Amino acid sequence: MKLLVTGGAGFIGSAVVRQAIARGHQVVNLDALTYAACLDNVASVAGSNAYAFVQADIRDRAALDRALADHAPDAIMHLAAESHVDRSIDGPAAFIDTNVTGTYTLLEAARAYWTARGRPEGFRFHHISTDEVFGSLGATGQFTEDTPYDPRSPYSASKAASDHLVRAWHETYGLPILLTNCSNNYGPFHFPEKLIPVVILNALAGKPIPVYGQGTNVRDWLFVEDHADALLTVIEKGQVGRSYNIGGENEAANIDIVRRICALLDERRPAGTPHDRLITYVTDRPGHDFRYAIDPTRIRTELGWRPSVTLDQGLARTVDWYLANEGWWRALQDRHGVGKRLGVA
Repeated sequence: MKLLVTGGAGFIGSAVVRQAIARGHQVVNLDALTYAACLDNVASVAGSNAYAFVQADIRDRAALDRALADHAPDAIMHLAAESHVDRSIDGPAAFIDTNVTGTYTLLEAARAYWTARGRPEGFRFHHISTDEVFGSLGATGQFTEDTPYDPRSPYSASKAASDHLVRAWHETYGLPILLTNCSNNYGPFHFPEKLIPVVILNALAGKPIPVYGQGTNVRDWLFVEDHADALLTVIEKGQVGRSYNIGGENEAANIDIVRRICALLDERRPAGTPHDRLITYVTDRPGHDFRYAIDPTRIRTELGWRPSVTLDQGLARTVDWYLANEGWWRALQDRHGVGKRLGVA
């Protein structure tokens, strides 16, 4: 297939781009190159005849129409989004603008393109979303595809709105859509404002490692390359109109993640005293969801997919990647707001 991937210079999008080309697909990477994007993420495929890059914003209808007409993709994989919860607390407008208005604009461009081409049966619009749209779990239970939506942050509310738009364009206009909701991603090329890279980089610098509240919030951790594999499996084999939850089957409290990373760094970069001495508990994020957990039964039984990387394996691979790629993350640390505490307004 020829895939148009929005947000393909971002963390998850770039993993999809790299893996799609490795699987024999052609890829058009459409990205606005906002603060969290980095073309170094796709440098390994930039010279491939199967790769093309278009700098464009998903809110720019004319640019989307040109990209679709010029490249004639068989499918759209929509990953472009504002995604940092803390930034959404401080500045929700950008999240509504990109995640809601941008998704609407892309849906309309996709519908016009699909209609103009005679509504081909093989066309797909794959919308990539988050488990945060389902709200917060207690100590037990898991999110399924039928869990009612209950978003609790400006970020998750904007993603919930975009999910509803995608479903509505399928029901109203017949646009052939696929929808996936994933758990927390981590791995190589993770932008250095998120939890795991913050822990690694602060520990390496000997700076306090901030942990919100008491660190008891639980997440289901999904290695980004496993997620990319799942997304490509869905675009290749998923049933039109269906949603699929994608989880790592690796639940852990935030404080346990932090301590595991510190232990890995104690082995690889000993600093005289254990790195976990740097752990500092800070004021919790407003409205911090307690627990997320994915029930992956549907994607496992219908499409035969399940994660291949355990949490211990993934954390070790992630730490090793950051240790080997200092030039990449140092260049990003100077970008707007990176390294500052956000989301306390």
